[in-house]
Amino acid sequence: MKEKKEVIEYTGFQALYLAALDSDVSFITGVPGYPVTSLMELFLRITGDYSARWFTNEKVALETALGSSVSGRRTLVLVKHVGMNLLSDPLITSVTHTIGAGLVIIAGDDPGAKGSQNEQDSRWYGRIAEIAVFDPTSPDTAYRSLRRAYELSEETKTPVLLRVTTGLEKTKGKVNRLGKSSAPHPEFDHEIWKKRMVEKHRLFHLRTYPLLEEEAENTDLNEVRERTAENTADESVLGRECLGIISSGFTSSIVEEILSKQNKFRAEVSYPEISHLSLGLVNPLPLKKIKDFLKINQKVLVAEESEPFIEEQIRITGKVYGKKTGHLPYGQVRPEDLEFALEHIEEEILKLEATTSFGAENKKRVGICDNCAYLPLYRFLSTLDVRIAGDMGCSVRSAPEPLAAVDVSFALGSAISVACGFEKKGIAVIGDFALAHSGILGLLSAANTGCNVLVLVLQNEVAAMTGGQAVPDLRKVVEAITPDVLVFDIDVSEKKVVDETQKITDETEEQADITEEVADKVEEIANKIEVEEIANKIEVEEVANKIEKLTDKAENEIKVENGIEKLLLTPKLSKLIQAKLALPGISVIFIKGKCRKYCSGTFY
Repeated sequence: MKEKKEVIEYTGFQALYLAALDSDVSFITGVPGYPVTSLMELFLRITGDYSARWFTNEKVALETALGSSVSGRRTLVLVKHVGMNLLSDPLITSVTHTIGAGLVIIAGDDPGAKGSQNEQDSRWYGRIAEIAVFDPTSPDTAYRSLRRAYELSEETKTPVLLRVTTGLEKTKGKVNRLGKSSAPHPEFDHEIWKKRMVEKHRLFHLRTYPLLEEEAENTDLNEVRERTAENTADESVLGRECLGIISSGFTSSIVEEILSKQNKFRAEVSYPEISHLSLGLVNPLPLKKIKDFLKINQKVLVAEESEPFIEEQIRITGKVYGKKTGHLPYGQVRPEDLEFALEHIEEEILKLEATTSFGAENKKRVGICDNCAYLPLYRFLSTLDVRIAGDMGCSVRSAPEPLAAVDVSFALGSAISVACGFEKKGIAVIGDFALAHSGILGLLSAANTGCNVLVLVLQNEVAAMTGGQAVPDLRKVVEAITPDVLVFDIDVSEKKVVDETQKITDETEEQADITEEVADKVEEIANKIEVEEIANKIEVEEVANKIEKLTDKAENEIKVENGIEKLLLTPKLSKLIQAKLALPGISVIFIKGKCRKYCSGTFY
């Protein structure tokens, strides 16, 4: 009897890793951020025939990737959804400028905002930049999407966007690997320089974009999956309206899961047949395929995560339901959300409050770590009567009660520029990673325009919110921009307090030993002297008084010890901050402190 081979299942991110290897990708750039950090770590942890490195800024990561592409190397860029905002400048220009070897950007969206400042939908950048956008549904489609993305990138000489979400990261499935690609790959074609910008744009729409539209209509990643309920043979349900579902990305997997259970449910809601159009390539939309799908269905529910990207483009038909009609929530879509939408599909418009996900969860907010070296600083900042701009690092977690340390926080690296707009001198609290990401530009502008701002750089030497990647030291760069730069080391300050506390403790123990010796002496005197009771009584009282004084001194010193501990390392720093606030111009204080979660890292 032959032994059955064990079928290996891969997560969506593992499938993307394999697809990159099989596509002959030789250069990977990335910026840490949820949820793509774990994907980049696969490339960093496993050695291969490629070079992978972290960057601190998405625009720089894409620009470096473009340099790799024009030289004939297939390249991969990994960013989270908000990183798309920064790299959009070179991205949009590269489309009509053209590139060389295949270049794919994987954007990690975060429906539910589990580790992000918003629920931005990266698919919109496909429309803005006019590039292909893949939105895979499973590990196997993720593998096939990335393989095809590199081919399409080279056929159209444009970057391609592949959107992933946290659901794809966690799901597992079989992957059918294809044959490996091999070099050589195309380099940049200088013939494009013979055309003016207007000509480039027109040529793109004449030749290139039609290739993308054809791809969307013909790819097997966009497919209709028919579902027929058990009761379709019943004449009582024949001729009733048909319901269709259009979905994309990981939501397609949820739709398939729900529909596989819903045959009995369908009979109850009078929809014996449900067809499902699953879209794995969402820009350009396969409009012909969607038009045909709409023709055969009286009602169509659009299920997609984050924003109504597909729904917005087809809702003019009047038979489309989804986020805009209140049937599904914005952001993350879960199985119970789809079940709710199907139960209420007969209703034309639903109030937002009626959707199952709205206000359904009141999860505890993630705050600052209990042992964070900067907790005393946040507590002190909350007592100041001055506006404070935070950043999208750890400091953003100090904004809510009970700390309430910072007033506003808009984007990674924004604190300095925001604080420069305050009506009077305020404080910018920014991490060293955010400073390297884009905050340094705000500081440069502040110095050039003569802003009044106190910048507190929390230098823990790691990107603590994204996995502990190491951060470059920019103190010398900052000193070249502005002369008023100081360094305060919280860890050294803490060591001094610990040493002082130990000294007091040792002195207390020494006094306790002396007290014990005196007590022994009192007992000895009491035993030897049986006469002169009055004299003895006086002597004993004097000794007792001495003991009491020594005890009080020890207790006072213990109180001092506790008082020093309660100050939590900030007396000198608090005075320094107040003094710098009183001065005009720019002041920068680097506040060094080890991250208790990530004490070290390697900057690739």
